[in-house]
Amino acid sequence: MQSKFFLRAIFIAMITMSLALPGSEVVAQENKTNTQKNKAQAKSSNKAKSANNQKKVRTSTTRKNAVEKHTEKRPSFAAAMGFRGNEDLLSLKSSVALIVDRQTHEVLFEKNAHATLPIASITKLMTSLVVMDAGLPLDENLTIHQDDVNTYPGRTRSRVTQHTKMTREEALLLALMSSENRTAYALGRNYPGGVNSFVDAMNAKAQMLGMTQSKFADPTGLSSENISSPEDLTRLVEAAYQHKVIREFSTRSDYSMKIGNREQKFVNTNRLVRAGDMDIGLQKTGYISAAGRCLVMQAMIQGRDVVMVFLDSVGTQSRFADAVRVQKWLEGNPDLTPLRRM
Repeated sequence: MQSKFFLRAIFIAMITMSLALPGSEVVAQENKTNTQKNKAQAKSSNKAKSANNQKKVRTSTTRKNAVEKHTEKRPSFAAAMGFRGNEDLLSLKSSVALIVDRQTHEVLFEKNAHATLPIASITKLMTSLVVMDAGLPLDENLTIHQDDVNTYPGRTRSRVTQHTKMTREEALLLALMSSENRTAYALGRNYPGGVNSFVDAMNAKAQMLGMTQSKFADPTGLSSENISSPEDLTRLVEAAYQHKVIREFSTRSDYSMKIGNREQKFVNTNRLVRAGDMDIGLQKTGYISAAGRCLVMQAMIQGRDVVMVFLDSVGTQSRFADAVRVQKWLEGNPDLTPLRRM
């Protein structure tokens, strides 16, 4: 009897164990599934963190490059010499200025006028003088050469492409009016003896004019070795003013010509000329980083014939605004006492 009860107990226990096993497998499977799910979530989270970290690195690098690019820009010579920010009577934005009565050679206003600095494309006034002195035919056809394009690669842009054909007169016009570097270089290259002889003639002309603080290294002004002083530049303006062609070309508002198969319109780099609000007889603008924004002009103001020189002006339009400030100052002070005589 007891053995029957014993066997029955064993049989019930076996059935109970067999019924319990499937439940244990479900729990284990659920635990396994949860573990895999947690691992997948952790992996996804790690990828997201990694992506965020990579994004931060790229942003930081971009900002660093931008800062480095800004820092790498060299200051102008005038800024390096401490001329920028100096106060003056007219609150000019130009670091260097000189206003001279062209007829009496009296200095009406000056600011850091003793400085000798790069003059950028004001150089092209001397370029035009050498061309005129050479007596080369203005109707002779010139072709823009690879040398004219590649002399200063990456430092200048132009619509005057290689193989463009134009007369010497057109090349001179574009150099003076629109400050075209390629046409200015072509004028030097087509001079007897080439560019080297042309530069020699530029320096010889400077000495002849008494420009003792000036030196020229190329016909365009893109070289920072083209330097002069405000007083020397008044002598350059005076010499250039003697040539009707230079006066007319430097003060022409615009000119259209065909380059390739397209008509191209070139405009004067001086907005005061384009506006027509001032009686300007001759002018030339200039800019390279070493020189800052530059401007020389001859103008009639209240019946007075004046030469204005502005070097290293801060801001793209400030040299023109400085000229207007001087104009208003002269109009309001017709009986100025000169500072000195040149």
